[in-house]
Amino acid sequence: EDWPPNHTFPMDKFERTAHALLSTLIDTRPLVQSVENFFRPLDVEKIPYEDWFFSIMDRGYVTRFLEGMLTEKESRPIGFKDQTGRPELIERTVLEVAGTVLACQLALEWGIASNVAGGTHHASPTSGAGYTILNDLAVASNVLLQDDGIQNILVVDCDVHQGDGTAKFSIPGMSTLSLHCQSNYPLRKARSTYDVGMDDGCGDEEYLRILAESVNTAIDEIRPDLVLYDAGVDVYESDRLGRLDVS
Repeated sequence: EDWPPNHTFPMDKFERTAHALLSTLIDTRPLVQSVENFFRPLDVEKIPYEDWFFSIMDRGYVTRFLEGMLTEKESRPIGFKDQTGRPELIERTVLEVAGTVLACQLALEWGIASNVAGGTHHASPTSGAGYTILNDLAVASNVLLQDDGIQNILVVDCDVHQGDGTAKFSIPGMSTLSLHCQSNYPLRKARSTYDVGMDDGCGDEEYLRILAESVNTAIDEIRPDLVLYDAGVDVYESDRLGRLDVS
């Protein structure tokens, strides 16, 4: 509530996405039958912060964020400005990570699952950036790799911006593939396990060819037990800042 209406990050997109899932019909049936059919992650107070966050991230940074005490220097690259310390944003950020952990657990049980609020790939072990504060992909990978049956996880990041934050985590068993627009943010790229920088104006045919080759190569070499797919939609041709030409 009371989110600035003209903020560059439209917070209501999560509510609108949920509404779309409840109202979009496939063969006369909605994609999600009712609100009760959404899976619910752990409550904030039940999350094991030591195992999830402090084990792979800077304790001081995480603690300052959770207490609404990030410095102006730390908040500036995140982009939420004076909203960063709001209790609602802090809770939403933590629950977003919990949602991705839950989605991974459900995927192991059912074969596939999705968290439509996930993909916070610019957050690194020591800082946030680009509207992402805590990296759900890294946290979920680390949590799942504690399972005896999971030895290798591949993060396939198809956001138009490089998954630089995820690439900065050193988690044994987690590999990263980033397919992004080379000229786009961030200016200084990190080093993923696999980086595929595409030229401005890359269209459908070329994009799909590169995607297939890159994913097949990574899967053949990594042999992952689980794949986390960050499905950024900003590769779309009408995205104002995307620079690609994908329909």
